[in-house]
Amino acid sequence: MLRPFVAYLRVYEPLSAFRETPADQLRKAIEAVQLTRATVGEREQRLWLKSQTSAPARLLPAELPDGRAVPGTGTDFLVLDPADVPGEVGPGPLICPLEVRARSAAALVSFLGEAPPALRATVLEAGGVSAEAVRSRASAALSELSRAAVHVLSTTWTVPLPWFALVDPAQRRLHLGTGRDDPDRELSWRVAMPDALARAAEARELIENTLGDSGPTRILAETEQWLANFDPASAVELDYGGLVQLIDDPVLESDASAEEVHAILDALRAGDVEQIAELFSALREYWSELAAMEHAN
Repeated sequence: MLRPFVAYLRVYEPLSAFRETPADQLRKAIEAVQLTRATVGEREQRLWLKSQTSAPARLLPAELPDGRAVPGTGTDFLVLDPADVPGEVGPGPLICPLEVRARSAAALVSFLGEAPPALRATVLEAGGVSAEAVRSRASAALSELSRAAVHVLSTTWTVPLPWFALVDPAQRRLHLGTGRDDPDRELSWRVAMPDALARAAEARELIENTLGDSGPTRILAETEQWLANFDPASAVELDYGGLVQLIDDPVLESDASAEEVHAILDALRAGDVEQIAELFSALREYWSELAAMEHAN
């Protein structure tokens, strides 16, 4: 089964950050955890499909007909050992709740605010719901979060280039496995929260001073604000997720997106316009090929 073509930016927090849940309950849930990086996409996909094939269809995944969360999904999370993260994090174990229902609610709210009126009206009519009902159900789901923000950001078919500014390119984790369909195939980076925040702030300030309020500036500012919601002892993970299924071994092995983004930042510091243009052109060509697959799908 193919994993969703989704990339992730995740935050893993220490148990002490989840004060609203008894520690014993969390530890028992951790002992029973079966989700891995390789299976988390399938879990999210099943929850989505189940919500849409139910009669009647659910507005959000992992939701009962009356709008309450499905019991048991509150302990859907990934677990990370602090020893696998460069820098000071922990103590462990570190956990990242999936929060699929809340993430979907946040996406719905964004859709209502950003979609063209005609598209918004068509979707609401097809679902037999009003904008007010959607906002009410979404607000209820978001109010159940343990934080003011979800622990996972995700994008389909691509990775936002500013995300690479958070990581150390040399800390890449690459596992090709037996090929594209290997469930353990991975390309990811892990970083301690203080380092991620420092890099985000430095990159945002640099780009803002040189390029103004551009798209990358806004993405970095939003990412920085998002990261600030979490425990300082957390870990951050940038994961290509299911995108590794789209990329052949030699191309994935030679992927230099993180290095090139950091080289662009160095070129900005040096005012080297020609190098910036050359590096950006290479990145745009690489990621546009993946974007083209979305249009052909």
